[in-house]
Parts: sequence; C-alpha cells; structure tokens
Amino acid sequence: MKSIPLSIIAASFIGMAACGSSKPATYENKAFETFDAFNTVFLDSARYIYKNTTADSAAVDRWGGAAAIWCQPMYADMAMNAMLLAKENGDKEKEAQYRDLANKILDGNVAHYLDFDFDNNDTNKGWFIYDDIQWWTITMARAAKILGRDDCRKLAEKSFARVWYGSPRVGDTGSYADPSKDLGGGMFWQWQPLENPKANAEGDGKMSCINFPTVVAAMLLYDLAPEGREGDEDPERWTNSYGSFSRPHFETKERYLEMAKEIYAWAAEKLGDMETGMIVDNRHGDSRGGHPLLYNQGTFIGAAALLYKATGDPVYLENAKAGADYSINVLSENGYLPWARNHKNPYDQGSLEQGVYPAIWAQYMDLLINDCGQEQYREFIEKNIKAGLQNRNSDGICDGELGVPTPDGQLIGSYAASSLPALMLLFPSTDK
Repeated sequence: MKSIPLSIIAASFIGMAACGSSKPATYENKAFETFDAFNTVFLDSARYIYKNTTADSAAVDRWGGAAAIWCQPMYADMAMNAMLLAKENGDKEKEAQYRDLANKILDGNVAHYLDFDFDNNDTNKGWFIYDDIQWWTITMARAAKILGRDDCRKLAEKSFARVWYGSPRVGDTGSYADPSKDLGGGMFWQWQPLENPKANAEGDGKMSCINFPTVVAAMLLYDLAPEGREGDEDPERWTNSYGSFSRPHFETKERYLEMAKEIYAWAAEKLGDMETGMIVDNRHGDSRGGHPLLYNQGTFIGAAALLYKATGDPVYLENAKAGADYSINVLSENGYLPWARNHKNPYDQGSLEQGVYPAIWAQYMDLLINDCGQEQYREFIEKNIKAGLQNRNSDGICDGELGVPTPDGQLIGSYAASSLPALMLLFPSTDK
C-alpha cells in the first residue's frame, strides 16, 4: 500500500512536479500583488478572519460582517499557497511573511469559531451542517502537512470523526449513511432540526458538497496517519433514543483509505456520470437533482486524483480528467469560469457565497495539472488569469466574472474576489 507523498498534499497548493510534469522556473510578483490586494480589502486584521463584502468594516460574526464559516478555510488555503509559492521561488522573506499570515489566519479562525468545538451547534459561531465541518477538516489536514502543525492534525481527525459518527452532545446520528443500517451509502448533508435532531433516513439529502470533500479529507488523513498505527482502543461512547454509538478519536491509515474508496465509489455512481464527467448537486433516495456546480466538479477531480496517486488505478485519473473536461467544455462560457450566482439577486448571501467556487476548483485542478501532468488544461486557466488581471478595479480586485471589468464602487463579496488570487497563486503568470 502506497503512502501519499508530501507532493500530493502540496499539490493542492503548489504542485511539486510529480508524474513527470513541472512548473515554469520563473514567476512574476503579480500573484503576490493580487493576493495582497485581496487581504487589504477583505482581511480583518484584528481577528484574522475574512469579511463578507466590501461593505463590511469588520468580521464580527456570522450576522456582523464575517464571511461564511465554510469559506474561511479557502482563504487559509490561499495563504499557505502563497507561502509555498514564495518558497518555490526562493524568496525567504515572503515565505516567512506568508507562513506567519497562514498561522495567524488558522489561529484566528480557531479562536473565533469556539475553539473548534465541533460538538457546539451554535448557529452564529458554531457548527450546524456537516460540510461546513468537513471543509475545515481538509484545510487543517493541509496545515498539518504544510506548516508542520500537529495541533491541526488533531483537529482534522477530530472534525472528520465528528462528521462521520455524529455527536453525543448534539444528538445527530452522523453523516455516514451506513448501508448495513439500510441507509443506502454515501454521506448525509445535514442534521435536522438543529436542536434535538431526528435520525437521518435513507431518503434524506446526500449532497456532492459533503461526499467528495469527505473523500479528499480521508485521503489527506490517510497520508498523515503513521504506518502501523493501531485503532483507537478508547473511543467516545454514548447512548440516546436512536441507539448506542462509538466515535474513535482517529482511524488507522488503512481505514482512512477504505473510507475514501467506499464514499468515492458510491458518490461517483450516484451523483456523477463518469462518461461525461458531470456531477449533480444532490441525491434524495433514488432521485438525483440540482445543477452541476463548479465546486462539486472540483472536489470530484481532487478526490479522483488523490485516489489515483495512492493506488495507481488509471480509472481514477480518467474520471478526474472527465470532470475537468466537463467543467471547461460545458459549464464555462466563452472560455471563462462560471460564477453560478443568481443574476436576479446577485447580492443575496447564498448567491454571494457561490463566488468561492472557482477558488475551490483551482485547488484540485492544480493537483491534476501539476501533480498528474495534465498540461492540456493550463491554457484555459491562463486565459482566465490574464482576463482577470486586466479587469481589476483600482483596489486591485476582480469580481467573480473574470472576463468582465470590475467597476470601482461595486459591492464585491470576498468569495468572488478570491477567484483571481486563488488561480494566480497556483498557476503564477510567467509573462514578462
């Protein structure tokens, strides 16, 4: 059984040239310039979490100017990306600068979100939906590898277990839809009601946004888990009206891989079309629904690529490529990444948050291109970057539609504004 090398984890940030591919040897400072502009406009430097929009002066809480809890980890990823780019570019000063920033963002988020007590379902600063927790599992696992923070590894394993097995305090039955319990397989999206939740049933929603991130999270934890680790002999145990439950504090290396393979197999079949690479948004019982969305395409690509790197099974790579092809050839318009916002109500909060989709997609395209040598996609990304650079406003910010000029004074969410710096930090321009 192979262990995922450091390069695979780093590939979600700056590919390390596995599979025979390589990044260009020279870089411009525009990637850092664009990221710095993003931070100037959106980072609350008193709290080190990010603001919701350009209209917010501070990131106080969910109802007071803070960006969504599930999008904050994408911004932490960007800081780690910047650090890795500076390191690869031999710039020790910037490497130290962005390492410090990444650590401050991680620490700021932990402090803000109730010390990452994943059993606290407070709807303002706590945890009330499975995928919100799992996005942070991914970023904390990356921080453990990239920044060498063992506290982040412990938090990542803790959050993964909370999602999979449920919570003794909240009383939910966990995201895992155990087939042996006639729940049908895959991962449930939420528990309802938030207080005193009912047990999930087979027909409840199983969204792509929890299933494929669970695969990614399991694969990153598979890499972090030490060889020969034994199973947890003292898991948390509890009993409620739904039965008796057990939640280990960690899994063995082999178990993480088993979990990833199982959820991927279910999700690829039930939420995807492997011939076209299309990923639908959700499934309820036997019914598939929802439009294909760029972030689901991205996590599907990442899940398949990580499994390919760990197992060498070419089917995973072919699936990842199909997901990328669908993203570019079907979802994108006129050669530009889509922003799936509601154009009739573009400043609705749910609509604003969709602006983070390209940043998520970029993380996993970096793995596919730079770690797995799929250079055929680079030209498309470079076209988007060049357009975004030309369409920035006077603050250096480009809204989510990279091919459209961003006027000064327009309300912009941090979500859509992350698209350009996220792409550039992973695919830095080499134009002189």
